[in-house]
Amino acid sequence: MSTRLLVLAIVCFMAGSGCTTPGMHRAVQQNLQAPNSWPKVLSVYMPWFGDHVHMDVGYSSDDPAVLRRQIQQARHSGISAFVVDWYGPAVPFSDHNFALMQEAADENHFQVALLYNEAEDDDGQATDAAIGAFDKAYQAYIGPAAPHRGAYLTYNGRPIIFVFPKHGHVDWNRVTEHCSAWEAPPLLLYKDEPPAQFAADFAGLYAWVQPGQKGWTPDGSNWGEQYLDDFYKSMRNKHPDKIAVGAAWPGFDDSAAKWGLNRHMGPRCGQTFEDTLHLYNRYFDAANPLPFVMIETWNDYEEGTAIEHLNFAKCGQNAKSGAGSS
Repeated sequence: MSTRLLVLAIVCFMAGSGCTTPGMHRAVQQNLQAPNSWPKVLSVYMPWFGDHVHMDVGYSSDDPAVLRRQIQQARHSGISAFVVDWYGPAVPFSDHNFALMQEAADENHFQVALLYNEAEDDDGQATDAAIGAFDKAYQAYIGPAAPHRGAYLTYNGRPIIFVFPKHGHVDWNRVTEHCSAWEAPPLLLYKDEPPAQFAADFAGLYAWVQPGQKGWTPDGSNWGEQYLDDFYKSMRNKHPDKIAVGAAWPGFDDSAAKWGLNRHMGPRCGQTFEDTLHLYNRYFDAANPLPFVMIETWNDYEEGTAIEHLNFAKCGQNAKSGAGSS
């Protein structure tokens, strides 16, 4: 099954999308791999469920049996690695769960990577927090003494760490200098564009769920085409020397999140996922391959981007024609 037909098949997975049909659901088993051998498909993973702070999704992220099941499901869907949201040792529950995830990945020929969230401190401690977190990552997950380092995601032999910016208080020059002593210094990837003074510290950039310059629309009709088009165009023309990580998402709805701002992207009966998954083809091909595309996300139910329980459903004539509808 081609990726286009697959995504048309896994339509209408969100309740209230206007497309669900009772009795038609079954779990996704087909391959999510993009059409070419590249890009390699990753997916962002949230490790905090069961901490009694986040919503109840029916499982706990510290259950090894759950992690093994999720890894197997992701592998069967063509996903090669989970990029795990991580705050370092400052959030022990999520840090512990990453260790469990990496162990399970090592057992199941899967990979993991860290998505480090910058500390929000503005008192000069954010840089020290990042250095401390990276030291923990090297000792426990990445370096030669890490018990399951073989499962950590690398590119050309170097470990990848994704960085999610907060308020820009981290001095990334200090962090990269500190990590230069690693056996294989990490490749840092930043969301969109880093501050100019830190541009040389980042080996690549990744896209994130965004609607683009036109902003969020009340009806969710702006699904991010302009944003992704601008990102890929910039990576080809402005940053050809950087690692590009594209993005795909099934929609967005943060109304269930405590921090939500009532922002929406409609799933369009599966079309949003299909379109975001393939938009990179406008700028990348076999001669100029995109290294990675990252599905955002595997299981963020609070912001309505989870693909973990995508189901087959009948979407009517719109899905058959590939037009999609809200």
